[in-house]
Amino acid sequence: MQYTIEARQLTGEHSRRPVFEAEPKAIVIEAATADEAIAQFLSENKSELVSLSRPLRGSESIATVRRDDSVFLLRIYSA
Repeated sequence: MQYTIEARQLTGEHSRRPVFEAEPKAIVIEAATADEAIAQFLSENKSELVSLSRPLRGSESIATVRRDDSVFLLRIYSA
């Protein structure tokens, strides 16, 4: 199954200030489950999972990840 992960940078790498002009970047990952897609994204981007919210209904998960000194918001949904 294919999953789309949209990553939007929330804070900059060299400052903790919000990044207002950052456009989300979308990638498609082939994985059996959304959890596997997230794990693959984290591995490929050398990122650390900070939080994950799975909906009771629906197909979209929301995660916060950290890479170096930057924080990103992820939307994960089936493509």
